[in-house]
Amino acid sequence: MTHPLDDSEMARWIAWKRANDAVLAAVAREIHSAAGLSAADFAVLSRVIENGDGRMPQQDLGAMLDWKRARLSRQLSRMAERGLLRREDGHGRRVLIVATDEGRTALAAARPAHARAVRSALFERTRAPGTDTFWNVIQEIAAPPEAAP
Repeated sequence: MTHPLDDSEMARWIAWKRANDAVLAAVAREIHSAAGLSAADFAVLSRVIENGDGRMPQQDLGAMLDWKRARLSRQLSRMAERGLLRREDGHGRRVLIVATDEGRTALAAARPAHARAVRSALFERTRAPGTDTFWNVIQEIAAPPEAAP
């Protein structure tokens, strides 16, 4: 039987969640302030523009973001209404997501704010001696689990 977290484990878990929330909130605020984009807008546009050269099948985008179809569809509809992207018919029954000039301009404005916020909220606060170990652990946690044979 697995036992509940002890006080020390719970404190670390709560600190982890708070730190994650604080960094993500700081980044989202900077992006919104600089470009009027939400974190979700930024996630979509950065993938379509930087990984798809401005156009990408909707299914591939959903897989890249690891979002459910309904969430992706709602987000894309909101962004299309704001002129950040459009949907086009692709080969077969595929739908292509295409970044508009407005979407490209917004992402270009958001990129420096994103970098500034990540550096300020995360990297500048994790430069103490010994943080290489911290980052090694983070990379290990973030690595996809190995496929079972």
